[in-house]
Amino acid sequence: MKNTLAAGFGTLLAMSAWFVAGISAITASEHTKDSLDTVKKNMAAKKAVLVDVREKGEWDDGHLRDATLLPLSEIPEIVTGKTLEKQFPKGTVLYLHCASGRRCLQAADILMKSGYDVRPLREGYDALLKNGFPKAEK
Repeated sequence: MKNTLAAGFGTLLAMSAWFVAGISAITASEHTKDSLDTVKKNMAAKKAVLVDVREKGEWDDGHLRDATLLPLSEIPEIVTGKTLEKQFPKGTVLYLHCASGRRCLQAADILMKSGYDVRPLREGYDALLKNGFPKAEK
């Protein structure tokens, strides 16, 4: 009976650890607490860049003047190929944005593992426009 209880407890403990690990993997990244004014100041001081992780078609439909396109779908390949460091030197803050704030969290997870200081924005493209981030001219 004692061995059965110990085995059951061990299984329960292992399942709990798996569950907690699963939750933390889902929420590894959080949206930045930096205000949009801080984002603008850091960009103006050349301490940060704005990175749009939406896909090319969304970018072509409209994008922010000061943003650089880095589609989420291409990030794993670009990180593996080491071409990202040429575009974004390490030590530069990368403010990530997408349409609604979800894809930038996924992108942040990938980029963080490669040593980048990433700060995903809760605000999406439309909200950034409304908050004074200028739209690029076509």
